[in-house]
Amino acid sequence: MKKFTVLFVLVGIGSLVYGYNVWADEKEKELARVPLENYLKGHATGNPEFMRKAFHTEGKLIFIREGKYATRTFEEYIAAMKDGKPAPDEAQRKRWIESVEVSGNAGVGKIILDYPTVKFVDYMTLLKIDGEWKIVNKSFSAEPKAQTKTE
Repeated sequence: MKKFTVLFVLVGIGSLVYGYNVWADEKEKELARVPLENYLKGHATGNPEFMRKAFHTEGKLIFIREGKYATRTFEEYIAAMKDGKPAPDEAQRKRWIESVEVSGNAGVGKIILDYPTVKFVDYMTLLKIDGEWKIVNKSFSAEPKAQTKTE
């Protein structure tokens, strides 16, 4: 009976530790979503302040353009949002966070931007810097959509 009690206590402690770790991981994932949500708000509103909240001050967009490797700084990317207005076709645009993975102070987020003429898949590298999650790099692919003629 004594062995059973000890085993029961050990299983209980193990379950508590496991449960706490799962809760802590989920909490950290929620915190890592904050810059990704700011990124989505930046796209939806055209407001560059949301992008400044999302991105670290240093970082790059990394992508393939016309078959060639290309980069752009976050500063250049944000500067292109100069008018601070939503896109004219904003009502037809859909965007969402597909997934977030976190390990310690590093993570990755996958975002889908489904627009009328193109579908983007963004992969965001995230780091927890001074207690705050930030996007430190972005790579993406763009898949143009076939356009239907309207008469």
